[in-house]
Amino acid sequence: MHARLLGAPSRASACTSSPSAPSAGRHPCRASWKPRPPSRSSASPPPLSLLRAGASMEPASTEGQSDPPVRGVADRVVGVLGGGQLGKMLCQAASQMGIKVAILDPLKDCPANSVCHEHVVGSFNDGVAVREFAKRCDVLTVEIEHVDAVALEKLEKQGVVCEPKASAITIIQDKYRQKGHFSKFGIPIADFVEVDTLSSIEKAGEIFGYPLMVKSKRLAYDGRGNAVAHNKEELSSVVSSLGGFEHGLYVERWTPFAKELSVIVARSRDGCTVCYPVVETIHKDNICHLVEAPAQIPEKMKKLATSVAEKAIKSLEGAGVFAVELFLTNDNQVLLNEVAPRPHNSGHHTIEACYTSQYEQHLRAILGLPLGDPAMKAPAAIMYNILGEDEGDSGFVLAHQLIKRALNIPGASVHWYAKPEIRKQRKMGHITIVGPSMFDVKAHLDRLLQRDTDGPKKVRPRAAVIMGSDSDLPIMKDAAAVLEKFNIPFELTIVSAHRTPERMYAYALSAKERGLEVIIAGAGGAAHLPGMVASLTTLPVIGVPIWTKSLQGTDSLLSIVQMPKGIPVATVAIGNAENAGLLAVRMLASRDTELSDRVNEYQQNLEDSVLVKARLLEELGSDKYLEQCMKP
Repeated sequence: MHARLLGAPSRASACTSSPSAPSAGRHPCRASWKPRPPSRSSASPPPLSLLRAGASMEPASTEGQSDPPVRGVADRVVGVLGGGQLGKMLCQAASQMGIKVAILDPLKDCPANSVCHEHVVGSFNDGVAVREFAKRCDVLTVEIEHVDAVALEKLEKQGVVCEPKASAITIIQDKYRQKGHFSKFGIPIADFVEVDTLSSIEKAGEIFGYPLMVKSKRLAYDGRGNAVAHNKEELSSVVSSLGGFEHGLYVERWTPFAKELSVIVARSRDGCTVCYPVVETIHKDNICHLVEAPAQIPEKMKKLATSVAEKAIKSLEGAGVFAVELFLTNDNQVLLNEVAPRPHNSGHHTIEACYTSQYEQHLRAILGLPLGDPAMKAPAAIMYNILGEDEGDSGFVLAHQLIKRALNIPGASVHWYAKPEIRKQRKMGHITIVGPSMFDVKAHLDRLLQRDTDGPKKVRPRAAVIMGSDSDLPIMKDAAAVLEKFNIPFELTIVSAHRTPERMYAYALSAKERGLEVIIAGAGGAAHLPGMVASLTTLPVIGVPIWTKSLQGTDSLLSIVQMPKGIPVATVAIGNAENAGLLAVRMLASRDTELSDRVNEYQQNLEDSVLVKARLLEELGSDKYLEQCMKP
């Protein structure tokens, strides 16, 4: 399954501590270059001098030679600095496409080790190790930004393809520098200032007020390297908790936000960009806990968030997938928080929920292949991070119990990173749940987390049958009967456009959020109810004209069909609520295969009943048929 490590000069294998270590548990060390035990069938590895020209520092002569055909998607080797869970999922996407991925990571049992083509044990912070690793690869990329960017810059000058570019990684590694860069390009961010003395941070507190966000410039992620001072008296202890001013600090004005958002942006080698749908990230103890896709925010805010994210990425150099984390403020502003130059936790759901996962997209981008479709193929998704709840064996037991529950939930997919050690709050895996609506996936999440287990199970209504008056019920009950026949959960209620306008307003605005997928609205006379509801929701609305004594329902029919452009309302014949119910069933069946089968069966039964009648009429003749089959 794995290529043997190629021969290379040996280096000291003893790990040494480094002040720039990316995280606890990932100890950088000098490259050990120890080969894996070869299988009996494996051939001797070629020396470095015989590596393909594309991976060397100097191009080889191609005089008199024709280019060999590309076998599969791409025949280039992708080198990834880092072998964590992001590297693992990158390798999994590459395997599906037949692309070979080599990783450089100091841990022999890192998550990507089991799925990569080749694992070189060495530190991505070691310039020598990175340079030697580059000789094995056709393009270099990262799954963690805390790498030796200086080494990457030197390699770029020697002709090695690095994506994204070292300049982008250098900017992003230093969050203070990152803020300055985006500010220069007019991208909205919170006010910030560098602090290097107690007096300077006290002055910042006077200007920005409290609470005050204090951050480390480098190596700050998953809540590490950030602290909040609630008043002037806490400044000294907060600075100490972050390693002191010599560690490199800056402060930001506190941002009261309504939601935290994220946009995954993919950029190709020719500069084209595509953006994934905006998601909401929900944090617990400063660590991403949940991702909801798509974000439940107004379309205007989605467009603004996407615009800010795309502008930010266009200001950086290089290809690949970037994650842009944003704040949606209480006054509907979108502020950039920070950027990651790689696949990201907020994009895990794309594996199951989108046509092109962020991992496949990253490979496409850095290899110069066409970018894939980032659209969601599932209407809604939630990604739940499996965080360590305890240390040691008990932590694994708790995680396994959660996984067992997930395996019984429709639409749930489990990703386990196979990290050898579990610690509290460590990311050990994730679970993605996809479904027909956010209401559905949240209900499944509640089941996964064993919430509300004592209460009665709620069945989400998919359709609504509403009417302006109880006098409409003799007609509207036919729509309800059809929904019942097809086992579609529905709600039946009275909502008057004229007598209960506030109720109608609240009902229509909340309909989609509550999980409804279609509304059947019956109304007589002026028949304003279907149109008013349609103007307040994006759900399809079917209007049923109700027969009345004055104009026999023609006024209702004409009122419904005369809706202005932009506010569509479907309708049926006067009093034909049964057809309204059938139309609603067909709408729901368009993305429900099981229901679609039942609709096909219903259609077939209709055809069969007509054919039976035709056969009987032909056999019996009109008189006997009327006598036997058409008795009153």
